[in-house]
Amino acid sequence: MRRLYLILLLALAPAQAWAGDLVMIVRDTAGKPLPNAVVTVHPAGGVPKGPIRFAWPLTVAQQNVQFDPFVLVAPVGAAVSFPNRDKVQHHVYSFSAGNKFELKLFGKDETRSVTFKAVGVAAIGCNIHDQMVGFVKVVDTPFAVKTGADGTATLRGIPAGTATVRVWHPYLRAPKNELTRTAAVPASGPVRDAVSVEIRAPAGHRH
Repeated sequence: MRRLYLILLLALAPAQAWAGDLVMIVRDTAGKPLPNAVVTVHPAGGVPKGPIRFAWPLTVAQQNVQFDPFVLVAPVGAAVSFPNRDKVQHHVYSFSAGNKFELKLFGKDETRSVTFKAVGVAAIGCNIHDQMVGFVKVVDTPFAVKTGADGTATLRGIPAGTATVRVWHPYLRAPKNELTRTAAVPASGPVRDAVSVEIRAPAGHRH
């Protein structure tokens, strides 16, 4: 009877979740840390089902006649807010395939929103202020984050095993501005990786 009880207990217990962390360090060819590089991970077994949610706000503000943040990571199908915090009007648009939109003139303290329906990149601009350039990286995995000022991106809770890792930056010299590599994610704890990328940065634009 006791043996039967143990068998039932084991059958009903949830399967052990083996997951590790990936710490990706991105530098340019001069060895300088590269911020605003988006690192995405797709485990070989697929991504978890259900809606994708990130810890950061899905907002691209117009502030000091710039887009803030310069690069936003957003899940596919999500609505992104575009609040105007400047004293001047803005006319925000994107011509990127799959995510074209136009937010006609709106002023201070007004907000518009856009739902991004296609995985990929939406390059955004302002029809009035040519110096305003920004990007929304639309992803289909919860394992996505951009590098900070130190060039480091940390992705947590990735299922153990082989995974495809992509590093994207708007000015990275590679097809579709992206590099792809394979990583072996441990069953627990972190694994570290580093990549050096060649960047073409237009004058006056931020890395």
